[in-house]
Amino acid sequence: MSRDTHELSVIICTYTEARWDDLVDAVSSALRQRQPPREVVVVVDHNPALFTRVRRDLRDVVAIENVEERGLSGGRNSGVRVARGDVVAFLDDDAVAAPDWSEMLLQHYSDARVYGVGGAIEPMWPGARPGWFPAEFDWVVGCTYRGLPDSTSAVRNLIGCNMSFRRAVFEEIDGFRNGIGRVGTRPIGCEETELCIRVRKRWPACVLLYEPGARVGHKVPEARTRWSYFRSRCYSEGLSKALVSRLVGASDGLASERAYTLRTLPAGVARGLGATLSDRSLHGISRAGAIVAGLSVTTAGYVVGTVSQRLAPTGALRARALS
Repeated sequence: MSRDTHELSVIICTYTEARWDDLVDAVSSALRQRQPPREVVVVVDHNPALFTRVRRDLRDVVAIENVEERGLSGGRNSGVRVARGDVVAFLDDDAVAAPDWSEMLLQHYSDARVYGVGGAIEPMWPGARPGWFPAEFDWVVGCTYRGLPDSTSAVRNLIGCNMSFRRAVFEEIDGFRNGIGRVGTRPIGCEETELCIRVRKRWPACVLLYEPGARVGHKVPEARTRWSYFRSRCYSEGLSKALVSRLVGASDGLASERAYTLRTLPAGVARGLGATLSDRSLHGISRAGAIVAGLSVTTAGYVVGTVSQRLAPTGALRARALS
């Protein structure tokens, strides 16, 4: 699955006109790459009015509708079906890619062992970063977080806002699994984690790379800077991890999370407490407290999700998670 040159298809999934300006920015950033993509595919998730607007106003994209069930997984699969590039990249509709983003992703596909490449996702806060919000939990707002490698490294899974795969991968496996992942504004995730684990099981010798030089900025709306969203997202992450563990096994489903829990989070708590002592500010202890609370809420979600699975099939768990 290697070749000398590669063509990139960029897939952007969208579902609401409330994000129109963000979508325009995302599309513009993809089209203005130093190494231009072959195409930008915008997938509209069961919203006929938005689809009409995309077709009318975004003339330089391939506009399609999600032909699978509602949700991000189905939208991504629909985009892959029409993509013509030999590499497909996924960019969120509220993210903005750096001008060299495609170049930084594609450079690694000259290595036949590399089946996927993802990059850094930097939060674009609506104002100053909340003083209580720990960098170890930037995944709550869909961004890369403290604890990930500082240099190009092999990882278990890529992060959905900024990831790419060889298109041939999707010809061998079934794509993103419906029934897991975000639907609308519901903060359920991990569909990319489950996919990446399946990829590595299908091709044990393959490599999924994290390339921090492939950068995108991810817009964080005001509502996601609040404790209520932080708590909800952590709990939903626990539910999602439980479902992934059921589908692929706890050994694979929690492999990265063990190191994160045992090393990254204790170091973050110590860092926060140390900052409080040195700066005489409550922000450090607030971040330490948020780490402890976030881990506790995520664990609670995982326990509830695991117990629920013993009492109900996957579909019922999914419905309960979205209720």
